[in-house]
Amino acid sequence: MMVPQTTTRPETLCDLFTATAAQYEGEVALRSPDDRVAFTWGEYAAGAGTAAAGFAGIGVRRGDTVAFWMGNRPEFHVADAGALLLGATPFSVYPTLTVEHAEHVIGNARSRILVTEPACLDRALAVLERGRTALEQVVLVEGEDSRVLGWEDLLSRAPAGFDLRSASAAIQPGDLATLIYTSGTTGPPKGVQLTHRNIVAQVRALQERIGFPAGARVISWLPMAHIAERLQTQYVPMALGWQVTTCSDPRAIADLIVDVRPGFFFSPPRLWEKLRAGVLAAIDDDARAAIDAAVSRVRAGEGVQDNPVGAALRERVGFDELRAAIVGAAPCPAEVIEFWHAVGVPLGELYGLSECTGVATVNPPGAIRIGTVGTPIDGVEVRLSEKSEILIRGPVVMSGYRDLPEATAETIDADGWLHSGDVGAFDEDGYLRIVDRIKELIINAAGKNMSPSNIEATVKSAGELIGQVCVIGDSKPYNVALVTLDPDALAAFAARLGIAASATHAHVRAGVAEQIERANARLARVEQLKNFALLEEDWLPDGDELTPTMKLKRRPIAAKYALHIEALYRA
Repeated sequence: MMVPQTTTRPETLCDLFTATAAQYEGEVALRSPDDRVAFTWGEYAAGAGTAAAGFAGIGVRRGDTVAFWMGNRPEFHVADAGALLLGATPFSVYPTLTVEHAEHVIGNARSRILVTEPACLDRALAVLERGRTALEQVVLVEGEDSRVLGWEDLLSRAPAGFDLRSASAAIQPGDLATLIYTSGTTGPPKGVQLTHRNIVAQVRALQERIGFPAGARVISWLPMAHIAERLQTQYVPMALGWQVTTCSDPRAIADLIVDVRPGFFFSPPRLWEKLRAGVLAAIDDDARAAIDAAVSRVRAGEGVQDNPVGAALRERVGFDELRAAIVGAAPCPAEVIEFWHAVGVPLGELYGLSECTGVATVNPPGAIRIGTVGTPIDGVEVRLSEKSEILIRGPVVMSGYRDLPEATAETIDADGWLHSGDVGAFDEDGYLRIVDRIKELIINAAGKNMSPSNIEATVKSAGELIGQVCVIGDSKPYNVALVTLDPDALAAFAARLGIAASATHAHVRAGVAEQIERANARLARVEQLKNFALLEEDWLPDGDELTPTMKLKRRPIAAKYALHIEALYRA
């Protein structure tokens, strides 16, 4: 079933999708890395239209929510777009959620239909069987299971005479397009309600600012439940005809970058850090000297460097066809961005929240100012309150939190300003710098205010050995830290010294201590780390310590490692 075409200016995601599918009809839209599954834009549109009819056949109507609990795969995009074309509100559940946490999200969304894959099926059925939500039907996109509705069975339920054109035409810019559930670092996840108007405004503003290349190749590898991934591999492609390669295993992302050679790439800082560490561990002294010289030129204000060594490194990593590169979702050390500029990758930081459809400010290409998150995008106002809290207003601001009117009123004031909870500062040219989360600022026993994220970024950028660091110091006489090792850097370090790659080895601890001392030399005395605990385990995304996008879960960390922290202060 083909999506009906429109000739009017796109005001909804369905309009964007319709126009793009017609323009790029014969070009590849979605593919798995092995091309076992691949759809052209024409096939994508036809599949989404058929899915819309199938959803209609099992009772999904305009305004209903449809939950998607699966990893990154081409079928997700087709099914998600199908729900969207029907006027429903598709949203994603993080693939790693427990039954209890998924139950909260699905219950808050009031979803009767859940689409899933084999890896999440048992947990999806557990939510259904517990009977604590409105969930009535589970649909399986791959394989067969007598307990659920198979994908082909869903498609066969299309009602006779189903009119996709009428269903899509009824969708209004103010209708909900998706729900984004917050990571829950400060309490139960809240459902951020984003409308078609919000997302279309965001896509247009980003295109105006960044100048995304049309028809680019991109990789879908972050959870689709995160606004950044929905923007870069679901919504922006709907406007620009991008080819999306899905990555079901985030651990394989480095190899897939080399295979795909993307034209645009976004990641939280951790991957940029790991790729940098891998490059530095593999190059010889001459190449290292060339890159160090290029970094010096970047620091002197000469911008992105194009040099033979950098070109070779870009080709090795898979970034030789990259035209736009963005880092966000957490603070990125300046040294990491300087490195990528030195090898010819124009990496820029952005700032935003799910509550403002992902982006409020971003560095303009050709005018990137390292250490800042850029200037406000078109149509968005950003200012600071009397307490330097970042306030945001414009068409990208959410319609509110799902079923939480009091929380909505606390976050969006009567004048329409979204209160971010972040502390910021503008420079003389209007570039925004993020200080930290208001609730995460450290106030030590002497009353001194500090930013833990800035301290952590300084520590990580002082060397390659440290993977994660969490600074502790609120109401304490001095700062200490919990530290994990970067597995790749540890292996390279151990190989150089001919020792065991273990956190318990004295040379490894000495290497970490040296990195922290280098960082301390760049920190104010009150910010410096006086002690640290070197942990043997690695902190993984969506584990006890990190959110799916690798932000620190500070409260759970403090509780889990309370004995370690106490020992650090006793010492």
